[in-house]
Amino acid sequence: MKVNAYEKDGIWVVEVKGQLMGGPDTGELDEKLYAIIGKGNKKAIVDLGGCAWINSSGLSILIHHYKKFKDSEGELKMANLTKKVERIMVIARLTEVFDVKDSVDEAIAAFG
Repeated sequence: MKVNAYEKDGIWVVEVKGQLMGGPDTGELDEKLYAIIGKGNKKAIVDLGGCAWINSSGLSILIHHYKKFKDSEGELKMANLTKKVERIMVIARLTEVFDVKDSVDEAIAAFG
């Protein structure tokens, strides 16, 4: 798994490429999200357009950071879900929890 983070319009975007399956593979995602919130940033988007697969451990990391952002009065959105990832998130009913947008630009606009 590869993770890239950049700032766009004052909002951090974290791109995930590969499989989000927990363990050492997700350490970089975990670190990036902790660093973003640790610097006082309250708005972030996880771009899952390059994520081929996610399992329960990967979902757990996203839920954990969603809660961390919410607890700090911030917000973590999801964007660009692939069909496989979207199907898993729908089954887990996480599309009812996360604010999921079709694109990063749409997610940025949703911050208002």
